[in-house]
Amino acid sequence: MSFQKKTGPEFHIHVGSSSILLIFVVLCLISFATLSIVSANADAKLSQRVLERTSAYYAACNQAQADIAHMDDTLTAIYADSLNEEEYFAAAGYQKSYVIPISDLQSLSVTLDILYPTDPGDPFYRITSWQVISDGDIPDEDDGSILLIQ
Repeated sequence: MSFQKKTGPEFHIHVGSSSILLIFVVLCLISFATLSIVSANADAKLSQRVLERTSAYYAACNQAQADIAHMDDTLTAIYADSLNEEEYFAAAGYQKSYVIPISDLQSLSVTLDILYPTDPGDPFYRITSWQVISDGDIPDEDDGSILLIQ
C-alpha cells in the first residue's frame, strides 16, 4: 500500500454558489419591498381621493337638505297666505329642482313635487329624485324651476 501525502486542504468551500444565492435572495427582498411601498402609496392616494369625493358628496347633501328646509318654510308661508289650492300652486308651482355641484364633473340633482296639504301635518313636498349626475346630464333650465346652487 502506498500512501500519498496531500498537499492541499481536504475540503473545498464553494463560495461562489452561496454568494449567488444570497445576492438573489437580497434582490428578491428589495423587489418585494419596492412593490410594497408602491402599492401602499397608490392605496394612500386612492383613499385620499375617496375621502375628498365622499366629503364633497355629503357637503352637497347637506346643502340640499338646507335648501329643502328653506323650501319647507317658504311653502308653509305660502300655504298660510293662500285662500285655496289654485292660489297656493300659482304661488308655489308644481315642482322644484335643485342642482348642487359636487365636483367639476358631478352634481347632485334633487327634484321636489309640491303638494297641497289637506290635513294638518301633511307634507308640503315629496322628493321624487335625489341623484348624482354628470355635468353633461344637467337638465335645461328653460322652465325656470331649476335652481343651480353655487
